[in-house]
Amino acid sequence: MPQPFEAAFEILDPDGVQVGVVRPPVGPLRRVWVHGVLFLATLATTTLVGGLSFAELPPEAATLGLLRVLVHPALLKAGLQFSLPLMTILLAHEMGHFIACRRHRLDATLPFFLPVPFGIGTFGAFIKIRTPLANKRELFDVGASGPIAGFIAAVPILIAGIALSHSTTVTPPPGSMLFGEPLAFQIVARAIHGALPAGADLLLHPTGFAAWFGLLVTALNLLPFGQLDGGHVVYALFGRWQRRVAWPLLGVLVALGFRWTGWWIWAVIALVMGPRHPWIPGEEEPLDRRRLILGIACIILFVLCLTPEPVRLLD
Repeated sequence: MPQPFEAAFEILDPDGVQVGVVRPPVGPLRRVWVHGVLFLATLATTTLVGGLSFAELPPEAATLGLLRVLVHPALLKAGLQFSLPLMTILLAHEMGHFIACRRHRLDATLPFFLPVPFGIGTFGAFIKIRTPLANKRELFDVGASGPIAGFIAAVPILIAGIALSHSTTVTPPPGSMLFGEPLAFQIVARAIHGALPAGADLLLHPTGFAAWFGLLVTALNLLPFGQLDGGHVVYALFGRWQRRVAWPLLGVLVALGFRWTGWWIWAVIALVMGPRHPWIPGEEEPLDRRRLILGIACIILFVLCLTPEPVRLLD
């Protein structure tokens, strides 16, 4: 039986320029249970990591066995205050991609979540698109929809997380991790708490940390390379110019690695995927006004969510 894209046909304007693609409806979703199991497993690992990181257990918890500690109400409460908002942001991001695919009748899977029992409890999530993209409009819609949806979900979570946080003048001990503050974080923190006194810092609530990681994920996905969302958006906006500036921008990312070594990991990821975006039909065709505005919005989101040094250790 032919795949949906094999039966697709182009719509051309009077000048013979492709203006759209018509495809038959996409078939039913497959192996939904796999996506459900991975989602629940990731919810469990992010809850565990969040609880172990943020829970304030009573002194008598030291006498409890490991299993009883892991299901302690205080640990579960702190864990869920971190995991539920984080999973909401990640799910919104991936469902943005998924819904854009369905609108264009692209055969795409539901999100695959990747649970791990360390770090923040997950390596993120992804969807698999089986249908080749026909033009830059489809590429842009699929690429931009994830970061925009994720950011929209992150904003109220960021506001709530910062509102639940409080200032402190306690100096963290040497070796503590200090988190950089992206512009969106600074704007919300200043609006809610005002200017903090000298020597004070904001002690983040677990929900605030979830929002912070959500902003970081948005910035990383909007890096303008290859098959990342940012690569799709920049290529759709500027065509072959993305391929011309990809290597110099990769050099900038490597230079940022001297401030935060994590950028070197992302430089390797970009290198493995290929910094330059693959050719798409209609490379030089301009996007319509609505997509141009959304493309500019994605660039603004990247600036709002980016911090050159996300994490550093206190000397």
